[in-house]
Amino acid sequence: MKYQELAGDILQGVGGRENIISLVHCATRLRFKLNDPAQADAAGLKNNPGVIMVVESGGQFQVVIGNHVHEVYQAVCRAAGLNDESPAAAPQQGEKSSLLARFIDVVSGIFTPFLGVMAASGILKGFLALSLVGGLLSESSGAYRMLFAASDALFYFLPIVLGYTAGKKFGGNPFLTMVIGGALVHPLMLEAFQASSEGETITFFGIPVVLINYVSSVIPIIASAWFCCWLERQSNKVMPSAVKNFFTPLLCLLVTVPLTFLLIGPLATGLGELLAAGFQVVYQFAPWLAGGILGALWQVCVIFGLHWGLVPLMMNNMAVLGHDSMIPLLLPAVFGQVGAAIGVFLKTRDPRLKTLAGSGAVAGVFGITEPVVYGVTLPNRRPFIFGCVGGAVGGAIIALAQSKVYSFGLASIFTLAQVIPASGFDTTVWGAIIGVVVALVLAALLTLIAGLPKQPATAEDAATAPAAAGDDDILAPLTGVAVALDAVPDPTFASGLMGQGAAIIPAEGRVVAPFHGEVASLFSTRHALGLLSDSGIEVLIHVGIDTVKLNGEHFTAHIKEGDKIAPGDLLVEFDREAILRAGYDLSTPVIISNSEDYAGVESIYPTPDVHAGASFLQVKRNNKGDNHE
Repeated sequence: MKYQELAGDILQGVGGRENIISLVHCATRLRFKLNDPAQADAAGLKNNPGVIMVVESGGQFQVVIGNHVHEVYQAVCRAAGLNDESPAAAPQQGEKSSLLARFIDVVSGIFTPFLGVMAASGILKGFLALSLVGGLLSESSGAYRMLFAASDALFYFLPIVLGYTAGKKFGGNPFLTMVIGGALVHPLMLEAFQASSEGETITFFGIPVVLINYVSSVIPIIASAWFCCWLERQSNKVMPSAVKNFFTPLLCLLVTVPLTFLLIGPLATGLGELLAAGFQVVYQFAPWLAGGILGALWQVCVIFGLHWGLVPLMMNNMAVLGHDSMIPLLLPAVFGQVGAAIGVFLKTRDPRLKTLAGSGAVAGVFGITEPVVYGVTLPNRRPFIFGCVGGAVGGAIIALAQSKVYSFGLASIFTLAQVIPASGFDTTVWGAIIGVVVALVLAALLTLIAGLPKQPATAEDAATAPAAAGDDDILAPLTGVAVALDAVPDPTFASGLMGQGAAIIPAEGRVVAPFHGEVASLFSTRHALGLLSDSGIEVLIHVGIDTVKLNGEHFTAHIKEGDKIAPGDLLVEFDREAILRAGYDLSTPVIISNSEDYAGVESIYPTPDVHAGASFLQVKRNNKGDNHE
């Protein structure tokens, strides 16, 4: 129930239940497939305090939530009436999108449902490797065997798991495709594979079978699931409704399983081995270059959702080679952003940014970088670039050390345990550690030196700040997005009856002084105040619409009537998120209440994105000059 309101806002923001084709989630994002993306309100969702960012990429409408995405996903499913049997999970017919977008959509739809379990299994494998190296457990102990079974089960029976998720993604019966995955790793077939090493062969009605070990394989079951779902749809078109519930699955099993062992499996396995060999050739040709490129660009790929295109290759490397050298290269990309966030945390004097940077860095250590990227580094640009620079240098170091992981998982601090080979610590492990440390420290230092060229003013700094405008200028009293006064959802303000001016939708909960003058009035509810400049301009700042009903809750005044003010002085603080959760519009009119004394009021902000203390409004005096006594 905690996320019910947020789920309702998200459901409304994507255009309602009828606009949803499918919904899945990964570690931090809700991934919607929509009938009509134009019906979605991306800008409105971005302004929701429970949403970190909205990304439209790979044919998906992605709502970045953060660490509690699973709870929000469940709340959205309840609100929309979505479940495993929902028609919303069916594939979109006649969809026109790029081949890359469709590929990424398929891959993310297949792998995201069990991504968390996969990461947990990989971490547990890493801890078991540490326990062997440290002598805490032995391979013959019952505790080790039991925990190893828990860590290895997903990877051993991966064709079964992929059979289920691929069946759902391709719009077929997921239990049918899961059975096909089970056939690939059935003990009888594994025994036949073991016997083939001694020269024994088997045939299918005289046709020789190429025996392959499909344990932990990826591509064969996905290809078989696609074929099975296609065959299922064709069968359902011609089968009588009275018998198709069992004859269609029977036909799919009779055709797909033999075809998989005879043709699909060997071809898909060959493709997988070709991909693995191709990656190894590129990696061995110039490992430092491969590591530098991947370390630099991985977070860029994450932003656009393109990283899913590399996930099958990583898992295929694990299945074919028994290890993967790509995942270690992602560690510097992750810790480069963590380092940049630490640099922001140490340098900024803005309490809000400092809080975001600190909490985001902690989440980043555990592999969740979206809060850091969308909340801290990307909005400030340079820290994001410096994080990518750190990732490039660290990635080159790890590639030169030939570091590998021996179990699949998300790139995080725990990945360092997965890098340890069975023989114990060696140069590959130390190379991974050095690469991570270099990426983090380099990004942090670069950010400290040149990451934040323009520092937000604090209350203490602002108190001594000189006036940066003329007598007829009103500086922006808030940071946010400027809008025309007639766009404010209140007819009293929008009509201009209260005076001319503009409004700001605040991004921060701070109101600062827009000129030299004094506080003429302060409402008892602290949501509105009147200011008088030294040159006679009267300004009304009204935080939000109908916020008087809050009776002062969520507002804190730092001034009183009669106080002298200078540009940048902190006047009022308010809890932006709490006010939004209470259902109030935070459009904040900034009104020249004695507009009739002037020839006009002109908006002079160069872009809609305004910062507190920047140029905002200017009054135009009558030809006779100043009318005030």
